[in-house]
Amino acid sequence: MGGVVDEEGMARKLWIKYQKDSVVAMYTPFLVCLASGELAIDVFLNCISQDVHFVKAFSQAYERAEDCADDDEDKAAIRKMRKLMEEALRVRDDAVQEWGLELPKEIPCNSATSKYTDFLLSTASEKAATPFEKTKLAAYTLAAMAPYLRFYAFISKEIQTLLDPNDGSHKYKKWIDSYSSESFQASARQSEDLLDKLSISLTGEELEILEKVYHQATKLEVEFFYAQSVVQQTILPFARVHDNVKHPLTVFCDFDMTCTPIDSSALLAEIAIITAPKMDVNPSETQLVRMSSTDLKNTWGVLSTQYTAELEKCMDGIVVSEKVEKFNYEGLCKALELLSDFEKKANSRVVQSSVLKGLNLEDIKRAAQRLSLQDGCTAFSSDCGGGLLGVHASQEDCLDDCSINAVLAAVLELDVVGVYSNELAFEESISTGEIIKKMESPMEKLQALKDILKKGCSDDTEEPFTVYIGGSVGDLLCLLEADIGIVIGSSRNLRRLGDQFGVSFVPLFSGLVKKQRELLVEGGSSNWKGLSGILYTVSSWSEINAFFFGL
Repeated sequence: MGGVVDEEGMARKLWIKYQKDSVVAMYTPFLVCLASGELAIDVFLNCISQDVHFVKAFSQAYERAEDCADDDEDKAAIRKMRKLMEEALRVRDDAVQEWGLELPKEIPCNSATSKYTDFLLSTASEKAATPFEKTKLAAYTLAAMAPYLRFYAFISKEIQTLLDPNDGSHKYKKWIDSYSSESFQASARQSEDLLDKLSISLTGEELEILEKVYHQATKLEVEFFYAQSVVQQTILPFARVHDNVKHPLTVFCDFDMTCTPIDSSALLAEIAIITAPKMDVNPSETQLVRMSSTDLKNTWGVLSTQYTAELEKCMDGIVVSEKVEKFNYEGLCKALELLSDFEKKANSRVVQSSVLKGLNLEDIKRAAQRLSLQDGCTAFSSDCGGGLLGVHASQEDCLDDCSINAVLAAVLELDVVGVYSNELAFEESISTGEIIKKMESPMEKLQALKDILKKGCSDDTEEPFTVYIGGSVGDLLCLLEADIGIVIGSSRNLRRLGDQFGVSFVPLFSGLVKKQRELLVEGGSSNWKGLSGILYTVSSWSEINAFFFGL
């Protein structure tokens, strides 16, 4: 029986799954400089000169795929794709002449190109004895080529959105336009349609092999762009180009909903319900009176529903229809004070409900160590762990700092400089139900950040350069105070409140393109600074890692 390919199609499914790899490639110095229009001409020509080697390999692979296809319609479609690739090379040569440029006469194949083309030709040259094996090989070969076309279609569209259509001064606009054109986008879709059709008859095991081929091709394409040598001054990777001696780089990040996909209160609720007695127990038989698991579950449900409804009401009272035209920090602070009052009342209700009473500290630590983290967070933390960065974690909920440290040590394999959070109160390792309130509001979180920076400064050093990573309303002030504030996730309330008071949310890639242009054109400084009213948005930790460290 053939493997199951959903209605989206195998190519679309794989693109969605591995698109984050292509997003990471956007943060290469080459593509950021190209998008800014300030990439050195010789670097650009060196890169596109490799097209001749790619086209040669693709032509051979298409020829092999055509030979393996058992359907005349498929053969014709593959033959058409081969001709389009060869035509694309002629179009490129004509365009280079039109731009008044000249490609090198000798074009050696660089190592990054060889890795991709060798992989492609190796995939296409596998032996196939039976008609079915040939069809399978044709599918694998298409899987090794589809990411190449899709990547160019994707990245050109992403860059094109940053260009002014009426500004003809961008040096690489024609190159960008050629890949974002409907004809090239159609070529990418045709390649994917072929892959979908050829993969229908594959078994589940064969589809797994096809996926591995697709993923490897994606990674090799990303490596190709990271391998492009950019000799001019760039702003990436940030941790390498930043002057860490003059301005020690310190990273702050929120924990809940930033490092983790869930709120820690949900974890505590789960522990409480699982470890609670199934029914009411005689108080004399226990150290602390605890509710039954059924009562706990019901109480948590009531608290959660009440919190959600009252938070929405509070936000509606703050966010009015008329927005400010300029960034209004003072107005934002006043709004957050109202939200802080709400949060403090919500915390008090949790304490009064006794739902946190009777939890064992060791149970919390064990559960914390099993806590799943956001995809890419571990890789970022590992790269930070070499001593390059000072890292601080913070949160306003009551997963205590011992538990957070347990997560950071066991899961991230990272000893952070400091953890700042509210804590549960314990008597002999059993929670009393009280919360030791250290950081209940955005203002208290901001003060903690300032205290850390003040403590870290000395008379003979500059103030640290700060990056704050967060994703909730409680992070807003810290995000704005930091030299670079990075918003991860899609908190509706954070956006609503920020928009109300003039905060600009800018995709990080777009912001980097602008900073690169400023660096090379407007005085040689990228000019990062806090309280600008600008926050940078990312969809994943992979983007953050690429920004800081590259591939």
